[in-house]
Amino acid sequence: MPRTARPRHRAALAALSTCVALGCGTGTPPQGDRPAPPPGAPTGSGYGVVTWASSAGRVGTAADGRSYRLIVRTSVGGSGLRVRLSNAYGDQPVTFGNVHAGRQRKGAALVPGSNRRLTFDGAASVTVPPGGIIYSDPLPGPVAAASKLAVSLHVVRAGGSLTGHWMAMQTSYTTEGDHAADESGARFGQRIGSWFYLDAVTVKPRRDTGAVAALGDSITDGWHSTTGLDRRWPDHLARRLSRAGDGTVEGVANEGIAGNRLLRDGPGQSGLNRLRRDVLSLPGVRTVFLFQGVNDIKAEPGATAAELIAGYRTLIDRAHAAGKCVVGATIGPYKGWPEWDPAGEAVRRKVNAFIRDGGAFDAVTDFDRVLRNPADPERIRPAFDGGDHLHPNDRGMRAMADAVDLKDLQCRG
Repeated sequence: MPRTARPRHRAALAALSTCVALGCGTGTPPQGDRPAPPPGAPTGSGYGVVTWASSAGRVGTAADGRSYRLIVRTSVGGSGLRVRLSNAYGDQPVTFGNVHAGRQRKGAALVPGSNRRLTFDGAASVTVPPGGIIYSDPLPGPVAAASKLAVSLHVVRAGGSLTGHWMAMQTSYTTEGDHAADESGARFGQRIGSWFYLDAVTVKPRRDTGAVAALGDSITDGWHSTTGLDRRWPDHLARRLSRAGDGTVEGVANEGIAGNRLLRDGPGQSGLNRLRRDVLSLPGVRTVFLFQGVNDIKAEPGATAAELIAGYRTLIDRAHAAGKCVVGATIGPYKGWPEWDPAGEAVRRKVNAFIRDGGAFDAVTDFDRVLRNPADPERIRPAFDGGDHLHPNDRGMRAMADAVDLKDLQCRG
């Protein structure tokens, strides 16, 4: 995301500022302060495979007595749905008094009969300590692939820092009081553009089915894709995997954060610092898809090619030690963006040469080749340009997903 929003972006950013009045967020991107170290997250086969996820960050100040209806889209289908609630950035305990999951009908309204209570060790309420995460008990029954779920949370008591995902590119809803069990959307009159507390949903799919986690920045997060239509490149990838139907990798976790860097904390923890919680802790992940580096290059001061390459090697080593494969993606062109300069372009070219030919990654997807303008390779193709010369539009997002060789994701450790 730009450090200063251009006028044409302000309307989209303003939608997130609703949270200021509601006490549910600041309307500004999360900062890079470290959360408390999370306890070990269970990732065994009993927790299934991740079907949806987002990266946690600090998104404002928490509030008591609110309900949130969070809209998310599954990738892989299965049964035994679980939700993972995160207080990773919290400095006080958060008590949830009522948590439900149902299917979205339209807006905040749910399909009649679909909204069911989730429990935690058999209890309807649960308290998550500062820095903690917790899974619900499995919910009996099937969950379809590519379905819109509504996870409704009633926060009884909270305070201090609020954990969530700032730029959801999806409209969710909030209200005062406990309305998590409501199937009507009448009480959920306030729209929000962020997800709060919820950072993963898992299911038990067919045997031997796994997932891929995309670790990235605002391009992976979906900036300049159409809000509410699930047109981020990981969404398109999930559709391709579902159509392929081979059952080996079908889950997709989008772990992008706008403005995120590989090497240094900024908006959110760096890719290296959040790898364990945001990727390696997710059940069923076999492959890490790494697409980061442009924010490191265009920062002040920008990273050198040697620094970025060393960071890639460190992340690959950590993922391999956890039994995961790593697919690396080349950094796309961004000439025309205010922070572009020839020195940064030289770094991008050196880094891309390493990604393509260095032999460190288990496989490579050449996003630079897909996105660049053949007539001016330092710029994004006009047909793919979302308008700021860095972020692809819906068409560009789809082209990126189509460039991924699905066989490269079938890692078995």
